[in-house]
Amino acid sequence: MSNPAVPPRSLAEALRARDDDSLAALLRARPDLITPVPTDLTQLATRAGTRASVVRALERLDLFALRTAEALAVAADPAPCAELERLLTGDAGDPAVSAALPRSLGSLREQALVWGDDDRIRLVRTARELLAPSPQHPSPTGLGPTVQEATAGMSPGRVQEIVTAAGLGSTHDAVSAVASLTALFTDRKRMSALLDDLPEESRAVLSRLVWGPPYGQVTSDPAAHLRRLLDLGLLVPTAPGTVVLPREVALHLRGGRAHREVEPLPPAVEPAATHRPQVVDATAAGQAYTALATVEELLKDWDEGGPAVLRAGGLSVRDLKRTAVALDVSEPVAAFWVELAYSAGLLASDGEADERYAATPAHDEWLEQPPARRWARLAEAWLTATRTSGLVGGRDAKDRTLSALGPGLDRGAAPEVRHRVLTLLAGLPEGASPSAESVLARLRWERPQRREEDLRSRLAEWTLKEAELLGVTGRGALSGHGRALLGTTAPRTPDAVPQGPGDKLPVHHRPAPAAEALSPAEQATASAAAARLLAPLLPEPLDHVLLQADLTAVAPGPLRRPLAEVLDVLADVESKGGATVYRFTPGSVRRALDAGQSASDLHAFLAAHSRTPVPQPLTYLIDDVARRHGHLRVGAASSYVRCDDDALLNEILADKRAAGLRLRRLAPTVLAAQADPASLLDGLRAMGFAPAAESAEGDVLITRAHAHRTPPRSAPEPVPDGPPVPDATLLAAAIRAVRAGDLASTTPRKQGDRPPLPSGELPRTGAAETLATMQAAVLTGEALWIGYVNAEGAASQRVIAPVRVEGGFVTAYDHTADEVRTYPLHRITGVAELAGD
Repeated sequence: MSNPAVPPRSLAEALRARDDDSLAALLRARPDLITPVPTDLTQLATRAGTRASVVRALERLDLFALRTAEALAVAADPAPCAELERLLTGDAGDPAVSAALPRSLGSLREQALVWGDDDRIRLVRTARELLAPSPQHPSPTGLGPTVQEATAGMSPGRVQEIVTAAGLGSTHDAVSAVASLTALFTDRKRMSALLDDLPEESRAVLSRLVWGPPYGQVTSDPAAHLRRLLDLGLLVPTAPGTVVLPREVALHLRGGRAHREVEPLPPAVEPAATHRPQVVDATAAGQAYTALATVEELLKDWDEGGPAVLRAGGLSVRDLKRTAVALDVSEPVAAFWVELAYSAGLLASDGEADERYAATPAHDEWLEQPPARRWARLAEAWLTATRTSGLVGGRDAKDRTLSALGPGLDRGAAPEVRHRVLTLLAGLPEGASPSAESVLARLRWERPQRREEDLRSRLAEWTLKEAELLGVTGRGALSGHGRALLGTTAPRTPDAVPQGPGDKLPVHHRPAPAAEALSPAEQATASAAAARLLAPLLPEPLDHVLLQADLTAVAPGPLRRPLAEVLDVLADVESKGGATVYRFTPGSVRRALDAGQSASDLHAFLAAHSRTPVPQPLTYLIDDVARRHGHLRVGAASSYVRCDDDALLNEILADKRAAGLRLRRLAPTVLAAQADPASLLDGLRAMGFAPAAESAEGDVLITRAHAHRTPPRSAPEPVPDGPPVPDATLLAAAIRAVRAGDLASTTPRKQGDRPPLPSGELPRTGAAETLATMQAAVLTGEALWIGYVNAEGAASQRVIAPVRVEGGFVTAYDHTADEVRTYPLHRITGVAELAGD
């Protein structure tokens, strides 16, 4: 550990002064630094300063932390905290900014973007290069280069002319002249007097450039008011026809502020409407029931095999439209349900030569679960999935259409955005629903530097709509079971504003890193709790219907599964809603008879499950269809029709609609056809007859739908948005290894007569010297520094305390691994004694 009284001279020294908790916070905030685990703190600091890692860290800053980093990029290096505060607050000051600055600096320090104490704050070099003003990459502050940078290519004579025109004494060199000019521009009193002497047209030019961009165009013969600005150095030429406003001038005109707006506190998510929590929960439960019914209907529609898989993967536009019509929803909503079932592992492609989508074996297990548990599985899949149904119908980077269930729909930010939006809703009082605009404004404050800003806004909008469809929210407010799904059982306190530097910002005011998401085990527990809260709110399945004289049956609520399955075969669904209306038709009754039911079975079924007497018209319908059912028999010759009633066969032959079947009489009771049995069945039924298929033995075939299932399939794995956040065990092991590696690389060694080794170089000693040094260390109990090459050829340096040397092996306590290990002596490259304890 470094001496805390000595200011760190590098980021590595600043990291070396941190405790383990602080290093763990850094690795949680920037998980890319731990893959692979750095060998020591110097390597960790180097990795923390790489461009890719810094860009990722900047993207995860909130607006005020980013404004602080941008201000540091235009401040002196290093900069005292007082100067940074002046850049953020301006000459007038801002108590809210001053109060929030310690938290912002703490966040930047925690993520190793800033190091040094408050008197010498340094922004890491890569971050400064990314945020500092340059002609190629203008600064978000709108500031330009400093006077020194802007005049770097100017001739010394021209610099002296500017100094003289500004009323300053000439100097003997350009460096002192630029310093004198800089002192003038940073002196508030003298600068105000200089600007007051300018004509109004000149001041108007400066006002147009003050908030950026700081560059402007001039002609080769500028007007007098522009020439005056150029003569005084208030505008500096950077290229032919281009001038720039120096940073010091812009800061004076801005009143010392680096930004026009700072926004130290996040915008509050204000409630747009408030409802009673009971109403919210009841509404959400109704939506949850509708979600279950919709997914069940989708999978039932694809039970015998769904749409074909496109060659490039996914559903065709036509199949998506058909699915939307079948579910009675719009196409975007249909895409959401299809993707949700896929993410939950309930449907997949069957993998056959004629590849089609179908339900998975997991679907049958899902159907056997209680409704609340089924909903919890859907909600959990939605919350953690990276597949984004809102992209369906859009275009990818190669201008190809994105299709439902197809590739290209994964967005790693989706789970984080969903979780964050619901967390913001959980921070409101129970029953309060926010406006979409306030939620989007909050998310933009939390991630202003995000490259996919438009995508994040769309993800947030889709989250609000999908949460309502799924029943996580009701009337726009988070439900009780929705809170449980997040792992919270009570609403958080409303947004609070810190009152002073010592006050901590509430958790929901800070950006929600991926670490806030629950682990799989925690999410499973939260989903179970959500199911327990939802279960009492869902309607109980009914075991009865209401039969009516107009050949309809009304189901006043959800039906138990056996009743619903038989009724779906016996009748057609006419309308849905709070009560489902079924209609009995000759075709639907024939469908039930084809499935193996007899007329007596149907009568008994209806009598057992109807709260009203079975209407006579329905009884007559069943008996009439059953009387004619199977009177004609169709088999395979190519196909044939046989019937004991030759008059009925004569009627078929005389019907013009039978011409396409190419029938001819083989016997008084048998007709032969060129069509196959299935086509013959369909043709005769279209003519109004009720034929039945028979087997080669002459038995009636029962035509029952055969469910088509895919082989066992697992749900698609989410595509992470960057490296995963390490858990506590991995963090502890990584920090221990980094500390030990740092000890091995920084502990002073006795060099003796040998020259010092370059940094990172392994010690090199002969076998005899290595053995002798090891044996002496066993006797004295001293620790040694060794170089070691493992069986895979990876070299490392370690600090060990030898315990025993025998048989070509050394047994020692390894400070790097924090355990006792045994090493072959022939793999030790060399050894050196440590200079101290």
